[in-house]
Amino acid sequence: MIKTAVFGYGNVGKAVVEAVLCAGDFELVAVVDNALAGQQAAGQTIKSNEEGLPPVDVAILAVPSRLAPGLAESLLQKGIYTVDGYDIHGNIPEVWEKLGKVAKENNAAAILSAGWDPGTDSVIRTLFEAMAPRGITYTNFGPGMSMGHSVAAKAAPGVADALSLTIPTGAGVHRRMVYIQMEEGADFEAAAKSIKADDYFAHDETHVQQVEDVRALMDMGHGTQIERKGASGNTQNQLFSFEMRIDNPALTAQVLVCAARAVLRQQSGCYTLIEIPPVDFLPGPRADAVRRLV
Repeated sequence: MIKTAVFGYGNVGKAVVEAVLCAGDFELVAVVDNALAGQQAAGQTIKSNEEGLPPVDVAILAVPSRLAPGLAESLLQKGIYTVDGYDIHGNIPEVWEKLGKVAKENNAAAILSAGWDPGTDSVIRTLFEAMAPRGITYTNFGPGMSMGHSVAAKAAPGVADALSLTIPTGAGVHRRMVYIQMEEGADFEAAAKSIKADDYFAHDETHVQQVEDVRALMDMGHGTQIERKGASGNTQNQLFSFEMRIDNPALTAQVLVCAARAVLRQQSGCYTLIEIPPVDFLPGPRADAVRRLV
């Protein structure tokens, strides 16, 4: 049994706990969330931090992206393997290098950005490029709720709650529709300006609207369509398409749990999903997967 601790008990953390309990090869030994310390989650009393954890094989970090690298580094220094859903695309190479060094120094391993994008979508893009080395790939997200963007918007000054929807406009270009619920007396214009300047939003067309109740708009559905048109050798017009419609937290959580299984099969270092053999995400002997899936 893989002894695992789940860090963070928000939308993704709750889904991770559910996925862990559904997996026959995992044992949930701790849930950690400072804001909810002392409450109960799946028979566990939620802890405030990693101090005093029982023996843990792997920690699943279901925390906001900006907190994940520091927490992963702290746990890796203790020899605890980690997986996270870090989703700030432009910073991934830098974090990958840093965590790789820490993991090797402490004879541990980490999987970075183990969600669906970055994550499983990254694997699809890699396969598409291998199948048609010359060409163009477009990834169109949504329409749907972006958890990372929503968390970033909620962190703006004076914002009580936030929902960020991703609207695809085609050819990999997106519009961000951000709905924010303000704290009493807070400055909406200042909050909107802060959100638009955040790196999560600064590269896309972003519209910020004030609403009375964000929960009235909440729908955690999302999706993606990945398309590539390219050439295999000298043969043109190779067309590939992948599409899915999902519950965002549930799929993110499932990928994190599969990555938690896979990370224990790797040598020390830090990995992204495109570096992991797909068979390592599955339970059971490798030979069983080969017979069933090849």
